[in-house]
Amino acid sequence: MPAESNSRRNPYSRLLDKATRILAMRDHSEQELRRKLTAQPSFPGKPKSEEDPFTPEDIDKVIAWCYEHRWLDDELFATRFIASRGRKGYGPQRIRQELQSKGVARETGEAAMFNCEIDWQSMARDIAERKFGDPLPTEWKERAKVQRFLLYRGFFMEDIQSLYSR
Repeated sequence: MPAESNSRRNPYSRLLDKATRILAMRDHSEQELRRKLTAQPSFPGKPKSEEDPFTPEDIDKVIAWCYEHRWLDDELFATRFIASRGRKGYGPQRIRQELQSKGVARETGEAAMFNCEIDWQSMARDIAERKFGDPLPTEWKERAKVQRFLLYRGFFMEDIQSLYSR
């Protein structure tokens, strides 16, 4: 679409297009989508866009439209996010913190964590064995390395200590 006709479109239509492009890439929480819709891109060396700025009312209407068409769903986002980060080897504490930073309500995140089917203890063991070998080190200094690594990844101390209780 030529730039001339794009700038003549009303801000709501342009904002809806922007939201669909953003949500086509990956799931987002409501807060993430709001932040991205609010941001006005600026490019060095180019003059500021003369398009009408987006109003908070337009953003609210687009968010409502996305909810209505089920393109935006914080519960589904939390479930998929937990599965994705779990596959990448992150533990429940870190995932909870990341969900909160993305604006997912604590209750929504906790419900998704409760319903996920991830065995965090076995995941911690798998990750530790991949990084440090099997059998896991038993010397105090090396055990501390394993512990620090898994704590950084977001696993609970109980899950880490269970690695050595077998």
